[in-house]
Amino acid sequence: MKQDQTKTPILDALDEYKKRRVVSFDVPGHKQGRGAPDLKNFLGEKCISIDVNSMKPLDNLCHPTSVIKEAEALAADAFQSTDAFFMVGGTTSSVQAMIMSACGQGDKIIMPRNVHRSAINALILCGAVPVYVNPGINTKLGIPLGMAVTDIESAIKENPDAKAVFVNNPTYYGVCSDLKAIITLAHSHNMLVICDEAHGTHFYFGEGLPPAAMALGADMSAVSVHKTGGSLTQSSLLLVNNKRVNPDHVRTIINLTQTTSGSYLLLASLDITRRSLALRGKETFSKVTSLASYARNEINSIGGYYAFSKELINSTSFYDFDITKLSVHTLDIGLAGIEVYDILRDDYGIQIEFGDLGNFLAIISVGDRNLEIERLVAALTEIKRLYMKSKAGMFDHEYITPVVTMSPKDAFYAQKQTKKLVDCKNRISGEFVMCYPPGIPILAPGEVVTKETIDYIRYSKEKGCLITGAEDMNTDSLNILI
Repeated sequence: MKQDQTKTPILDALDEYKKRRVVSFDVPGHKQGRGAPDLKNFLGEKCISIDVNSMKPLDNLCHPTSVIKEAEALAADAFQSTDAFFMVGGTTSSVQAMIMSACGQGDKIIMPRNVHRSAINALILCGAVPVYVNPGINTKLGIPLGMAVTDIESAIKENPDAKAVFVNNPTYYGVCSDLKAIITLAHSHNMLVICDEAHGTHFYFGEGLPPAAMALGADMSAVSVHKTGGSLTQSSLLLVNNKRVNPDHVRTIINLTQTTSGSYLLLASLDITRRSLALRGKETFSKVTSLASYARNEINSIGGYYAFSKELINSTSFYDFDITKLSVHTLDIGLAGIEVYDILRDDYGIQIEFGDLGNFLAIISVGDRNLEIERLVAALTEIKRLYMKSKAGMFDHEYITPVVTMSPKDAFYAQKQTKKLVDCKNRISGEFVMCYPPGIPILAPGEVVTKETIDYIRYSKEKGCLITGAEDMNTDSLNILI
């Protein structure tokens, strides 16, 4: 039965709580801001007054029986799933809960190597073993794409005991695999399909966009509602179709790691945003799509930049594209994407989502206007005029095929020693190294440190990328296996 999407049960319960003027002898200690005047002045009285603790009238995120349960049911209906879980640890926690629900110690999971670090972290936590499918590569752009169905089929044939197939829908750059075919293939081999839809909230509501995972019959999906939907940062949904997955087991897994002190600011933002998306999502994302298309055309008319789109679609690893993503290739003006990213922020007051060695990504979302698009286009025009140079000698690809020797968990917990990065060639890494964003590991525990890897890390640092993951904050050294 369809739900009444005008309802906001968590918001209504918080409003009622405020009206009752409850005397608080529970946590949090600021007591509706009275004990933290500086914080109250910063956030505002209305905001801090609903930073409250779980209680019967407001339900409990770990064991919802009333308003949170009702809000999750509304979200499940809006996002075309049988069950939905409100997550306050970001989509990192959603991804980890999905993998840990599907896999245990020693279980195999088929996944692309260009996953977010949260997926590989989950393997360390639960002991599952990755079967990596190398994504396709666009040689002009130098970026990893999606997974070809034929490659997944080969992985399934070689690993018939795998428990699940993990899919990015879409990738950070907006590229989608043939998800429907992957789901059909995996289910025919009794494997679950779980999806990272951190950047795919709008797929559930917009028109002319790639299909959403749950609508196609995926078993679980992690959705960053805050990224493109409009809720507060760190709020997320974990969606479940219960035909092959027990939602009660999923909740048990979630409660292994998720806080017992769920933020009602985040929960209310999910409740409010779900209502907005359900009632006005089609209209909202029609505007977003139009803005992104306009921006893409204007940037391509400058020359030198390449804002790519559906013209790159093939029948395999670039099966579909999210046209709201403004992904722009920059090497033809002789600048790395991260260099354009830095110039835009430092000289023009424009903050882009991320820049890598060949591209940058601008997120176009519900809060953008034509004015901001025009400002971006004007800035890029001037950057080309002021900084364009030869692209000779520039690093021209973002993906390095990993050499995997052992599971992430075994490598992470193995005995290690620290060596200078330049002395780590052909040794096995015991830790992560990645550019953030996007948070896709250059190196993961259990992978061989190759010359190409070392060159990539050093070049990324030289160009100004934020290199994270290693114990050495400067990534001058690595922990490698003894």
